[in-house]
Amino acid sequence: MYKGSKAMSKTSFKIFCIEFYANHTGKTGPEVYAEFEKSGLLRELDEDYEDLHGMGMEALMQMIDEYLGKESAS
Repeated sequence: MYKGSKAMSKTSFKIFCIEFYANHTGKTGPEVYAEFEKSGLLRELDEDYEDLHGMGMEALMQMIDEYLGKESAS
């Protein structure tokens, strides 16, 4: 198997999280990217990819809200 495929999966996952969180919060993708980068969440998404990529979208958005110190939007 191509060794770069897992790295691409992690990249795709981070982009997916950014876009879904932007939709979740009403922010733009670049705003969310900057927030994720500043908070260290991009690194966490990369390091914890194996645990996080199988989560449901609602649980993932809640985890991100909690990581960023926000109330979960219901």
